[in-house]
Amino acid sequence: MERPSACLAPSSPHAKPAAEKLISVVSGCYNEEENVRECYEQVKKVFQEIGRYRYEHIFIDNCSTDRTVQALKRIADADTNVRIIVNARNFGHVRSPHYALMQATGDAVIGIVADLQDPPEMIPALIREWENGYSMALCIKQASQENRAMFWLRKKYYRLVNRVSSIETFENYTGFGLYDRRVVEIVKGMEDPYPYFRGMMAEIGLPHKKLFYDQPVRKRGITKNNFYTLYDVAMLGITNLSKVPLRLVTFSGFACAALCILVAFSYLVYKLLFWDRFSVGMAPLVIGIFFFSSIQLISVGILGEYIGSIHTHVQKRPLVVERERVNFEYEPGYPMPSGETVSAK
Repeated sequence: MERPSACLAPSSPHAKPAAEKLISVVSGCYNEEENVRECYEQVKKVFQEIGRYRYEHIFIDNCSTDRTVQALKRIADADTNVRIIVNARNFGHVRSPHYALMQATGDAVIGIVADLQDPPEMIPALIREWENGYSMALCIKQASQENRAMFWLRKKYYRLVNRVSSIETFENYTGFGLYDRRVVEIVKGMEDPYPYFRGMMAEIGLPHKKLFYDQPVRKRGITKNNFYTLYDVAMLGITNLSKVPLRLVTFSGFACAALCILVAFSYLVYKLLFWDRFSVGMAPLVIGIFFFSSIQLISVGILGEYIGSIHTHVQKRPLVVERERVNFEYEPGYPMPSGETVSAK
């Protein structure tokens, strides 16, 4: 018998009772020893207030160099609803949280970062939209307390990706949201070794609801993003969703060829008309060489991004290699005020 979809509205006779449903919360972390406990406590408080769902909170540690793992293990010792995956090494900011999402067993899965810039108080609204029948509830940033210049650049990037993509994407969406089990199974079937999760959600195209929020500033610690990680995600989004850069290379080749012919013809006419007085000189030659060399380097770089993406896919490497996992042997239960859990039998 086919498993009923958890995205059915509560009024459907085929929907499971809320008490039987499990919601998974997934949080990726790297050197977040100052934030993981508050993240856990805020998420647990939300589920205590909701009161009608079993839940599990999966933290995946990307081989932290501080005491993040020790802090997580202390939490897990007191609460069996907290599950931990510790990576064998740092597998990057793209692969690690995606792998944790694949390990979730809930009827719905919520992705939320451990630095609390994804506010846990959004969880009830996400669950409410899921109960109303939406397969995806997506949190969209409408404002941010981060650096204004960085927020502006991010908005322009999302707009660029949306314009060059062959499908409609979600601007100012970072992956924070709720996803029905059906969505998770579709993502699993894609078997992408270096996934662009935001693009996957746009590609799937199931009914979704957008929820808008203001992103708070990071309270503790420092961001682990740098220019390379941001550039990596930017190129990943463009190469996964669009062929426009490749077409631009072709068009620029035609445009440069036409420009060369036009300039050459103009020089020929000018030379014929003013044979004795016109001298080409070195400046146009030098400028032309540097101009066309730049076009070639940009074109090779664009081709390299796509070739690198192909190279990553054909290698078929695992998303993550685990060093250890904690509390996965327990059945998820309901949150209790004391930190203990009541496991479902």
